[in-house]
Order: sequence, then structure tokens, then C-alpha cells
Amino acid sequence: MEYMKAPATSSQGNILCCTCGVPIPPNPANMCVACLRTQVDISEGIPKQVTVHFCKQCERYLQPPGTWVQCALESRELLALCLKKIKNSMSKVRLIDAGFLWTEPHSKRIKMKVTIQKEVMNGAILQQVFVVEFVIQSQMCDDCHRVEAKDFWKAVVQLRQKTVHKKTFYYLEQLILKHKFHQNALNIKEIHEGIDFYYGSKQHAQKMVDFLQCTVPCRSKTSQRLISHDIHSNTYNYKSTFSMEIVPVCKDNVVCLSPRLAQSLGNMGQVCVCVRVTSTIHLIDPNTLQIAEVDGNTYWRNPFYSLSNPRQMEEFIVMDIDIIRDQKLGAGAGLRSNKHTLAEVWVQKTAEMDTSQQYHCRTFLGHLLNIGDLVLGFDFANSNVNDEHLNKMNPHHVPDVVLIKKSYDRSRRVKRRNWKLQEMSRDREGLDTDDERQYQDFLEDLEEDEALRKNVNIYRDASKIPVESDTDDDGAPRISLMEMLEELSLSDATGEEGTDMMTD
Repeated sequence: MEYMKAPATSSQGNILCCTCGVPIPPNPANMCVACLRTQVDISEGIPKQVTVHFCKQCERYLQPPGTWVQCALESRELLALCLKKIKNSMSKVRLIDAGFLWTEPHSKRIKMKVTIQKEVMNGAILQQVFVVEFVIQSQMCDDCHRVEAKDFWKAVVQLRQKTVHKKTFYYLEQLILKHKFHQNALNIKEIHEGIDFYYGSKQHAQKMVDFLQCTVPCRSKTSQRLISHDIHSNTYNYKSTFSMEIVPVCKDNVVCLSPRLAQSLGNMGQVCVCVRVTSTIHLIDPNTLQIAEVDGNTYWRNPFYSLSNPRQMEEFIVMDIDIIRDQKLGAGAGLRSNKHTLAEVWVQKTAEMDTSQQYHCRTFLGHLLNIGDLVLGFDFANSNVNDEHLNKMNPHHVPDVVLIKKSYDRSRRVKRRNWKLQEMSRDREGLDTDDERQYQDFLEDLEEDEALRKNVNIYRDASKIPVESDTDDDGAPRISLMEMLEELSLSDATGEEGTDMMTD
């Protein structure tokens, strides 16, 4: 019994390699590893040097047959792209491990260490480690090629507004930046009365059109032009044009509604003031504080136009003010504003202080005005206004003066302003010298209207130190720090981060 147990406890014996005679543990090939590698190369057929195409303009790699992908150095995406280049030649081996070896970032070489296994003679499994070198060759992608050829766009969105002031465009620019709709645009060109967005595909342009229709009251027209036609494959190449027209009404414009539209909005007065333009036109009646919203479809069915522009507004000083507490509205009246106060005021032009000429009117700014305050308004009594609906009104129903907004010292507001907005990078043509004043008007509108700035990203300006003093406090509205964002500066993922990963 003890003799029979002896072989079970004894260690396994060695055999001699059939080629070199070295003692080795038994294996199906009866050969040592060194001799087996001289007989069999399991990496045979796998290329040791492969070419990878890289576009220097957009920093993307070509993934055959025609897809360009963005990959950081030593990232998972780049590892997967490199393995796909040698995937077909590794069909008879088993991939165990793969990883990058360090190379100089500017060497245009990527080295990858690959570990594979394969069953060789008589069922023996051999494992081998080798290095594949990927040579980066520059090749311009199709998108960058179209850009360089100056004939790259497939669709253009032409946005127009026939107004003197650009407040709506400034507001729209901030919405586009907030929702990042400008990233797909190949080029943005600012021209007279509008701005053009160029896109490489019609789908991106259609998304922009849908966004604009949900953001501002507008109407659109679509057209396309045939560029080329392949009669063999029956394919057509078109360039599409989307023409968008925004309603020609801006904030602080005085408008005159048609009698039919005024009646449908709750029997409000025909002469109204536009207090805000978002997805609808927000109107207020300075005589009754009635408010109404007019969407794009309603406007184009019953159009009305601005009776004044910001350059025609004059400065008045408040001589006397009387708050109207109980204002009864007629039958069928619409909503009244809770944010404004109705008042009767006597005002005088600051340019006519040497005369005794004063004007009496009603205003919706009763909560802001006091005796001696300056206010901007439109003088109907001394103006020649040519408007279809205004000419048909009873002259006794047309106010002498319509007050628009309270006036503050602009230089003080600029000194106190410790915030800023982002701007889209675009080509500018035929800029008006009045653009800076219009942009300052838009910034002041953001300070005065809390509902307007809810849709805008406002960033704290760390480079500007606000000037604070007791004498400068004139009651002008400000934006609190709670509403400001910190401006972040992120490094490029394909540059900075990629270099750090390679040096670790």
C-alpha cells in the first residue's frame, strides 16, 4: 500500500528540450520557450507600423471609412481607434492587453504595446508582447476643406429686423450663447439690419430656425438652390436658405394698435408702450395699466409699427405727480399690471426750462417718479407722425406726451457696473457708430428688468472694481451678486490634458 502511494506524493519530473536539450517541465510541444519562439512567431501578419491620418485644423483623427473623431492623447478613444486599424490582422490570435508607450508629443509617433496569445504545436499556448508604431500623417478633413475653399456652407439662416435699435438682437445673442446654438455654425456674419448664420448641414440650420421661432416672434420663408446633380446616382446637392423676419418692434417703443386688435386684447387703448420683447410682445396701456401679450401669428395678422425710436425720445423733468389709487376699468377689460403704478404727472422739457410750457399726461411709472426726477418720453404734441391707425384716431384720445422710462446718469451707472456679458465671435460689416450707445441701453434694460435677465447669463467682471460713494447713489437699479456667475476658463482637452497624461 505504501509503494502504491509513493508516485502520488512525488514531484513531476522534467524532460529535455528536443532541440537544445535544456531540462524543462513537460509540455505538448516538448520544446522550451526560447526554441518554440524561434520556430513559431505568433505576431506574424500583424503590421508593426501603421499610418493614422490627423487633421491639424480641427484636431480630429480619421476613423475609416469616412468618420472623423476627436481623441485626446493616450485616451480610451484613441486606443480603440488604433486597435481597429490592426483588428483584421489579429483574427487568429487572442488579445490579452494593450497600452500606450511614452513618446514625444511632437514626434508624430504613437507607440502601443500589445500582448497576444495563440495556440501553437500540439495545443501549446504561446504568449508574446510586441510594439506597434503608429505614424501620424496630416490630412485635411472634408469639413475643413470646405472652409478653406470658401464654399463650405450648405444652409444659411438669414435673421432680419427692420428697426433702428438692436435691443432684440442683443437679447437674442445672449440666448444663443446660453443654449450654445452658435457652436454648430461655421460662420456668423453681422450685416445691416440683421445677422447670418452659416451651417454645414441643413439639419443644424433647421434646429436654429426652430429655436428662433420659440424665442422671438418671427416668421420664416425657406428656399433652396440646386448646386449639382449626379444623373447616374440620382443625387442632388442643394444650398438652403432660411429667411427669418423678427417683428419690427423693440423694447421702449410707442405703438398704435388697430381698433380691432385693441378690442380683442381687452378693450385697451390703441396707444401702448412695448415694455419687453421675448417670445411675445408685452404691451402696457399708459392710461389704464392694462397689459397684453401679442404673439407672432397675431402680429402678422394685425401688424402695427413703432411710432418713435430711441433717438427721438426727449428728456422731461417731473413738476408734479398725483398717484391714481382707484382706477375702474370698463366691461371686458383685460389684466392690469401689478408691477406698475398709475399716476397723473405734469412734466416740462429740460430744453424748455426758460419757458412756462408744461405737459399733462398719464404714466405707468408712478412707482418710480418723484417731483424733480428726469424721465424720457415721446412728445406727440410737437411731432409729425405718419401712421395708418394713429391718423384715424380721435385727436382728443392721443396723449400729448408718453413717458417711457426714468432717466439716470449713464456715466455713474457705467462706473458702478461690475458685471459683463459674453459675445459671439462674428464678422462685422458696415457697423453703425451708434452701436455702443445701443449696447449700453441694452445693459441698462437688463439692470432695470428682472424678468428679462432671467434668461441671460451674467458674469462677474473681476477686472473691474466698482466705484462706491454716497454721492453716487441716485437710486439706479443694479444687479446683485447672487445673479452673477463666475466666468470659467477651461483648458483644451486635446492639448493641455493630453500633454499632462503623457508626462505622468
